[in-house]
Amino acid sequence: MKMGSSETQVLVESLPSDSSEEQFLAYEDEKIQHLVPDTRPRPSFLSIIQEPFLWLRMLCKQLNTSFVFGVFLVYGFSQGFSWSFFRVVSDYYWKDVQKVQPSAVQLYIGLYYIPWVMKPIWGLLTDVFPVRGYRRRPYFILAGVVGVVSALTISFHGNLSALVALVCLIGITAGVAIANVTIDACIARNSIEMPSLAPDLQSLCGFCTSVGALIGYSTSGMFVHQLGAQGSLGLLAIPSALLVLLGFVIYELRSSMRSEKKAALEKVGGAINGMYRTMKIPQVWKPSVYMYLSLALSISTHEGQFYWYTNPKAGPAFSQEFVGMIYAIGAMASIVGVLIYHKILKDYPFRTLIFYAQLLYAATGMLDVIFILRWNLKLGIPDYFFVVLEECVSRIVSRIRWMPMIVLSTKLCPLGIEGTFFALLMCIDSLGSLSSKWGGGMILQMFHVTRTDFTNLWLVLFIRNMLRFATLSFIFLVPKADQSDILIPSDLLMRAQAAPTLNTEEEGLKLVSMNEKFEA
Repeated sequence: MKMGSSETQVLVESLPSDSSEEQFLAYEDEKIQHLVPDTRPRPSFLSIIQEPFLWLRMLCKQLNTSFVFGVFLVYGFSQGFSWSFFRVVSDYYWKDVQKVQPSAVQLYIGLYYIPWVMKPIWGLLTDVFPVRGYRRRPYFILAGVVGVVSALTISFHGNLSALVALVCLIGITAGVAIANVTIDACIARNSIEMPSLAPDLQSLCGFCTSVGALIGYSTSGMFVHQLGAQGSLGLLAIPSALLVLLGFVIYELRSSMRSEKKAALEKVGGAINGMYRTMKIPQVWKPSVYMYLSLALSISTHEGQFYWYTNPKAGPAFSQEFVGMIYAIGAMASIVGVLIYHKILKDYPFRTLIFYAQLLYAATGMLDVIFILRWNLKLGIPDYFFVVLEECVSRIVSRIRWMPMIVLSTKLCPLGIEGTFFALLMCIDSLGSLSSKWGGGMILQMFHVTRTDFTNLWLVLFIRNMLRFATLSFIFLVPKADQSDILIPSDLLMRAQAAPTLNTEEEGLKLVSMNEKFEA
């Protein structure tokens, strides 16, 4: 396109006088681009369908195929499917088999988080105590065996006491937790080494978890109806058995460092010292405190709501299949939340995104109060439609709120002890969830919410929402940095990476590709 003399004069006059020749050329190109119409083709329907597959291909190329496969298995089957299936089935088990009050169930469920609180211990074991030179494979096998034994014990032994049943259910969650911390070490290291892929990794984890949860929730009500709650718990042995298989077939480089007791103790000391040194940094402990408070202050009232959902007199009396379907639709909404984060929100600063997500989380919590008070019926909205709407909104907002906090956690881990330190941060989150469950149980007990009396349930939910709003007063603890920034000092990363007590000549965190495995 040819420019007239008047346009050239305006262009020269608008150019700063101290610009160099290169700046002038770049400036001129920019002006010309504005004059040339955009002729790029719009994305076709086929390209939209291919986009997620191309994204997965990119992750496999950048990170290697077996790592992505491990994420699918652990996050999709073990954590996504097992945890969602377990959530519905165990609720019916306590309600119909053990016949426990909802406030007591809240306290029992809080104990499910004990294996997750112990994640730093699992992290230390996988980081500094290899078994026959392997750091990951033995712990996948251990996780699977614990899960299989626990699931089969509670399924085939009738008339178990509440204590024995609780131990078995904690064992099931322990298998999931051990497998989770093992794969999390790989995720944390890859997030540090390739910070631009950190949001993509969490999107992959969130997608796998949501798809697995969708399958688990969809089938849970049907299996409870056909097999009963106790028989359905036995099906959780299948994902655990897959973890055992994973431990045998996954390829991992064998560590060349001898696992002597003295060397192991030195490595434990180095890991503890590294965690202490890292946790003292304000950029680390401040967001850690916020993540705990955001979970602990949002007290859980799930069991009170579940008992009300299924009550034929005070509540809407939802069937077993429909309860599972509610959660399944919520899992689909959770996938939508992952997509919204991945496509729109992953480039926003941490503080801005978390603030508005928490604000929306507190505001949408009022939908529960409207449902319990049955105002939806006064508005002409049926229970079945309103509960699905409420579940979808809650899941989308919860996922958008949670994912930047997980990305933030991966950014706080120093190299060399990333598995242990990420497990420590997840331990803090688990303590927050445990506090939420126990706090909710105490509030339910305080306001006399029982198996049949739900008079004050709306008030408990209102208190929960006010606490969610109160969490916003601690938003100053979250850094203003972008999600692709490096948050901890570079000298700490260098010291951790160079520490001889924690590294081996051959990296055990990163799994080799499937092609290399088959060629071997």
